[in-house]
Amino acid sequence: MVAALFLTCLCVGERIYSPSEAIRVVLGQKVPGASFTVGRLRLPRALAGLLAGAAFGVVGACFQVLLRNTLASPDIIGITAGANTAAVAGIILVGASGLALTGMAVAGGLLTALAIAALAWQGRGATSRLILIGIAAGAMFDAATMWVMIGGNQYDIQAASRWLTGSLNGIRLSDLTPLAAVLLSGLPGIAALARPLDTMRLGEDAAAGLGVRVRATRQAIMLVGVVILATATATTGPIAFVSLLCGPIAAHLVGHGRSCLLPAALVGSAMVLGSDLIAAHLLVHSYPVGVVTGIVGGSYLIVLIIRLTRRETA
Repeated sequence: MVAALFLTCLCVGERIYSPSEAIRVVLGQKVPGASFTVGRLRLPRALAGLLAGAAFGVVGACFQVLLRNTLASPDIIGITAGANTAAVAGIILVGASGLALTGMAVAGGLLTALAIAALAWQGRGATSRLILIGIAAGAMFDAATMWVMIGGNQYDIQAASRWLTGSLNGIRLSDLTPLAAVLLSGLPGIAALARPLDTMRLGEDAAAGLGVRVRATRQAIMLVGVVILATATATTGPIAFVSLLCGPIAAHLVGHGRSCLLPAALVGSAMVLGSDLIAAHLLVHSYPVGVVTGIVGGSYLIVLIIRLTRRETA
């Protein structure tokens, strides 16, 4: 499905090209009329959706498994908001872009994760406390982001607003280098940690009894996850709710009891690519991809909360 969506993104637009033409362009061959449109405009956009979706999906699943809570995705517990605030401050205050913007987003995400973890992991009930602290921190960072934007000029405010929506528009191949490098180095680490992380579903005490180094695993997942998340956020902006949705969908597809981390990356890629096709071509006007994922994710969150409420009252 991911390959089909990726190819569709290359073929569909104001002018439609055949799959063979798109594949020839990707392979570096010259195709009259298609080389520029597919190679320079559509390919970077499709690659951004593929990579960013994988990043958001796998990190969201990691945090949900680590904290044993479906709501514990980075965009719910404040980590994405911390990266957003740092990135917007970079855009507004110093005109940051490229690697500088990525560095500021990573720093903001890491500092936020450290602060939330330090406040939450004290005694029992740490997971529930972390989610509540994260939600409060996210609200504070969202307010700080708006405050920073008020002080910017009109051009910077527009740039930051577009970025905050989550969009694949205008991305160049060179913009994807940091994200591709982080994924290539981070995904093998996550794959290596998948088994001990799944064992931690049983609880930290049980996992420790089975030989899992709980603290080291938790720290490694948080470090790698935040770096991947913040790099993806700096590249495309915060594409709403992808981190929240992919873990449960992947778990449903592969079956409970099996690792859903890497399948969540594929679900994330499919979700972002599919949402971008809808946002760009199937609506009356062209919208950023984050608008579509926000509508879908918000609806899912409402349904999830209703189900949890019914389960608690049953």
